[in-house]
Amino acid sequence: MYSADDHRYMALALRLAELGLNSTSPNPRVGCVIVRDGEVIGEGWHQRAGTSHAEVHALQQAGAAARGATAYVTLEPCSHHGRTPPCADALIASGVARVVAAMRDPNPQVAGRGLVQMEAAGISVDCGLLEEAARELNIGFVSRMTRGRPWVRSKAAASLDGKTALANGVSQWITGPAARQDVQAWRARACAMLTGVGTVLADDPQLNVRDIETTRQPLRVVVDSQLRTPPGAKILRGGALIVCANDDAAKRQALQEAGAEVLALPGVDGRVDLACLLQTLAEREVNEVMVEAGAALNGALLAAGLVDELVLYLAPMLLGDTARGLFELPAMRSMEERKNLILRDVRQVGNDMRVIARVS
Repeated sequence: MYSADDHRYMALALRLAELGLNSTSPNPRVGCVIVRDGEVIGEGWHQRAGTSHAEVHALQQAGAAARGATAYVTLEPCSHHGRTPPCADALIASGVARVVAAMRDPNPQVAGRGLVQMEAAGISVDCGLLEEAARELNIGFVSRMTRGRPWVRSKAAASLDGKTALANGVSQWITGPAARQDVQAWRARACAMLTGVGTVLADDPQLNVRDIETTRQPLRVVVDSQLRTPPGAKILRGGALIVCANDDAAKRQALQEAGAEVLALPGVDGRVDLACLLQTLAEREVNEVMVEAGAALNGALLAAGLVDELVLYLAPMLLGDTARGLFELPAMRSMEERKNLILRDVRQVGNDMRVIARVS
């Protein structure tokens, strides 16, 4: 169905889409290539929300030569008025003869309507070329549109025997500079950083993007059932969302005066309702959440089935049985209760090993 050239041009469109990895949120990352007579006459990628989409940039570059050409786009062109006009209309008006989309848009406002609209206008439409790669590029957007919650990626650094800190809490530094720099790239693509109050009290982290050029900082979110976050905590600089279970007017006011937003989402046993929190973040158009927390919050998210992916940095050292582990999980009585993982990528980063795994 698809030629070698089709694959080559869609691969180019995907590389263009990746240029928006850190900047398009809450919109998807999209690239577009327009080809006529074997020559690329237009290229474009979506740069940030509120600006022109990839198709518009590519059509502007192609100009009148777009008539009769083929457009390769990594996501079905939109058919509704959002922050910008519909791209399906722009492609129809340009006179392109064929549109090849990598995947249908999971947004219910589009969901195939753009493809139908272009086909009705006489354009030859194909969909599904390099779909898996396109889906991976926008895995958070797809998750928010289809599941009503963001894609949750939990990052942790540990020794080879799975320990994240000594028994006394000392943890800096388990991994080396290269691994810590790699973490910044994951933060840059995230829409929100999630941690627990225990990490705030122990490490006083900023959880912002550093040493990488970025047009935005992710939202910082702290799970803090009893509002124990100090008003002077570094994570509050520039604003943060503090999510509690037991509201306290005086503590709330102090945190708000320090620049935080306080949200009460009580669950069972005096804890924050984590599923409700993720749903709330999705309603705020958060696509990808990166968790950097201790064993308690990591374990609670994993036990609740709310972690989609693990990014583990393993350092070539051993810390022993008394050191702190990765996840606090209920005791398992049989192997059937284990948490199975699917390895996606294993590679060396500096002197450490990075393992990316999906929760099965």
